[in-house]
Amino acid sequence: MTKSKSTHVYSIVPAITGYVLALSLTLTAYFVVVNHWYSDFWAMVVIFALAITQLIVQLVFFLHFGKESRPRWNLTAFWFMLIFLIIIVAGSIWIMNSLNYNMMQMTPEQMDLYMQDQSGAGF
Repeated sequence: MTKSKSTHVYSIVPAITGYVLALSLTLTAYFVVVNHWYSDFWAMVVIFALAITQLIVQLVFFLHFGKESRPRWNLTAFWFMLIFLIIIVAGSIWIMNSLNYNMMQMTPEQMDLYMQDQSGAGF
């Protein structure tokens, strides 16, 4: 009974450490933006570095990445998720850029007329 209790105590320490690290990284990113500690370019660089560090903290402390007995399956799932995420983000940026380009070809008056015509057309 004592052994399981001590195992439980030791398993909570990494979770608390991960929580404190994640919270401090999040608050640091927040204060970098709110207080304008850096110029625009360097703020983006710092936030990107904090995001990568946050990703590593989440993987190690909460998802226990690298501590499993069969790491190959978790690594395969991680790479699949990463590729899928890149496809979704890149596709969304591509679509938004295309919409922005196509919508900027009209004047505001032309856009209003187009929207009115489309609203009456139905499905």
